[in-house]
Amino acid sequence: MDGMILVAFLIFVALAFDFMNGFHDAANSVATVVSTRVLSPRQAVVWAAFFNFVAAFGFGVQVANTVGKGIVEPQFVTPTVIFAGLVAATAWDIITWYFGLPTSSSHALIAGFAGAALASAGPRAVITSGLTRILVFIFISPAIGLMLGVILTTVVLALARNANPARIDSLFRRLQLLSAAFYSLGHGTNDAQKTMGIIAVLLFSSGYLGETFYVPMWVILTCHAAIAMGTMFGGWRIVKTMGMKITKLQPYGGFCAETAGALTLLGAAAAGIPVSTTHTITGAIVGVGATRRLSAVRWGVARNVVWAWILTVPCTAAIAMATVWLLRGLTP
Repeated sequence: MDGMILVAFLIFVALAFDFMNGFHDAANSVATVVSTRVLSPRQAVVWAAFFNFVAAFGFGVQVANTVGKGIVEPQFVTPTVIFAGLVAATAWDIITWYFGLPTSSSHALIAGFAGAALASAGPRAVITSGLTRILVFIFISPAIGLMLGVILTTVVLALARNANPARIDSLFRRLQLLSAAFYSLGHGTNDAQKTMGIIAVLLFSSGYLGETFYVPMWVILTCHAAIAMGTMFGGWRIVKTMGMKITKLQPYGGFCAETAGALTLLGAAAAGIPVSTTHTITGAIVGVGATRRLSAVRWGVARNVVWAWILTVPCTAAIAMATVWLLRGLTP
């Protein structure tokens, strides 16, 4: 296949994954605002998709730089590595969507990318320090989301202790529109940049960016448009798990969970750390539920979600490695 056509094909595959990322992770952006009945499902996904796209402007590309330069040594990035990583991440998203499990598209992509590079060129291809930092945040990001969820909910309940319940409900129904928008900005900022990093390192390794790695503006806008379109189509199986099965949310709880998640995501994006939007919002929802009483959280559902998180990295890496070996066997 001609080099330019191959690069164009891989960009298309990357954008298809970005669309699937938005589709799979729509639950992260809209589950709380849907479960509290502040917005209908269709209104919620349009609201979230708009702010997913708006995130293209003014939030930088630190996460994209980390994915493009901090996981796999650029000289070992080949079309096979890119393709195998994307196939593995997309396959894992489809599998977990089918079972309604809110796993991390981000860690699926990163593990697939690293696993493909490992199968292609061995351990020397993987930047261990960068990968370790990302893996550590599998545990840190939901913990931060949980802590902020507890703090915000505690503060809100203290301030509203003597207020009229109906007025509080009405107020937070309006405020939740803002918190949902804030969270969708964080979602778009963190998740779209991961695909940007993959496309940018593909262009760089193929010689289309010159001697300096950077993320072209057309890549930024295209990736945000793709994830916004995916969010528009939404994965409702996962919405039910995120918004209804883990704990029952009231509008004030939805506001606190979304705000806690958004603060975590935007903070991580500013530091260039590609964290999971799924892990973050799940931690925040658990934190909100736990402030009422520990029994308000359905720990069995939460346990299944955590197991899916743990399995994401090894399973996606294994799928990517198998894809590389299969492609190698098919190549004359």
